[in-house]
Amino acid sequence: MQNEYLLITIGAVLVNNFVLSKILGICPLLGVSKKLDAAIGMSGAVIFVLTLATFVTASIYNLILAPNSHFAKLTGVNLDYLQTLVFILVIAGLVQVVEIILQKIAPPLYNALGIYLPLITTNCAVLGAVVINAKEARGILNSTIYGFCSAVGFALALILFSSIREKLELAKTPKAFQGTSIALITAGILAMAFMGFSGLVK
Repeated sequence: MQNEYLLITIGAVLVNNFVLSKILGICPLLGVSKKLDAAIGMSGAVIFVLTLATFVTASIYNLILAPNSHFAKLTGVNLDYLQTLVFILVIAGLVQVVEIILQKIAPPLYNALGIYLPLITTNCAVLGAVVINAKEARGILNSTIYGFCSAVGFALALILFSSIREKLELAKTPKAFQGTSIALITAGILAMAFMGFSGLVK
């Protein structure tokens, strides 16, 4: 059992990193990585939303929506086709909670994140994690661990990328590569570096 959790952790954080391997959640990666403080704030928000979202959605899916759930067995009704709609509603609700909390306790961070905080609702990484859990029929605990570890992997990529971008601001970048160009090149190199972990987990 412990080996299973270890495989989920290493796989989600390093091998199948949502941003650098699965190429999900690129929008906040490019948009919030100019400043390290904003990147750390976004990372915290994503970890909170993704962990809670995977727990709630896995509970709903396993108890109600799954074809072999208790609800399906009792009623004979298959609600599996509603999973994407339910998942998006749960994620949207959690993002609203995070927005309200940040607006009250950390207005500067709320303003720094700007439009990218509501975008967590449609962040492919968050939706991708809950859909993958449903597709692979993971239990509630395994789904929550996978969600948390995926969020940590997202945060790791975002903070690393943000640190490099802050250093690049001080570097003499050729004019043709300034701005988004050098950011995309840097993201590509970082993704290639993470490919080195590909043999750790099958």
